[in-house]
Amino acid sequence: MRIIARLDIKNNHVIKGINLEGLRKIGDPKKIIEEYYHSGIDEIIIIDSVASLYGRNNLFELIKDITKEIFVPITLGGGIRSIEDIDKALNSGADKVAINSGAIEDPLLIKNASAKFGSSTIVSYIEAKKVGKNTWEPYKNCGREKSDLNLIDWIKTVQDNGCGEILLTSIDQEGTELGFDIDLINNIKDYIKKPLIISGGCGSIQDILQIKENYVDDSVAIASVLHYEKISISNIKDKITS
Repeated sequence: MRIIARLDIKNNHVIKGINLEGLRKIGDPKKIIEEYYHSGIDEIIIIDSVASLYGRNNLFELIKDITKEIFVPITLGGGIRSIEDIDKALNSGADKVAINSGAIEDPLLIKNASAKFGSSTIVSYIEAKKVGKNTWEPYKNCGREKSDLNLIDWIKTVQDNGCGEILLTSIDQEGTELGFDIDLINNIKDYIKKPLIISGGCGSIQDILQIKENYVDDSVAIASVLHYEKISISNIKDKITS
């Protein structure tokens, strides 16, 4: 199991909200990333939370800066809408890109990107919201807009188009620290054929252990509990390896 730190960034600050809303500033992204790296994090996901609204990602310079001293895989997301954006992200030092809104608006983006850069660099980022009994919908623009797609159909599409892995965030659980969205995971698990990163809702080490015990091939991306120092990376590592 990979333990992945997720940082959502707005205007050069790490921010955190609940259900992707009500954002508050946490701190300086470079300092936080360096701290997580030295504490033993396996990977880092960095999302520009307003990039899709403004049609651009402002974090290329941050990626260039941190990759001089950070040597774990880094995924960059937010506002990735073209082959050119992906090329710029990878040339800035990112190992992978996470694509959400750009793929919903142009499903062939993932197909073309995986053909050009290799599927291992392309992460399908899905923000899922429950819209009915056992029914979820992918949202775009940082959980602000409906896609009018069915989640399971969308998962099939991005996998068929060659994504290397899937980052699945539960909008309903995100930031609540009430535990991962087990109903959501169980609903889609039979359709997942790529490595899955589960995000949204982690509140304790027990929540992580629940994923490890029940979904042995999956990884977790966590934010609040690290940002607010409720659990430490070293404690997580101790528990999942014991």
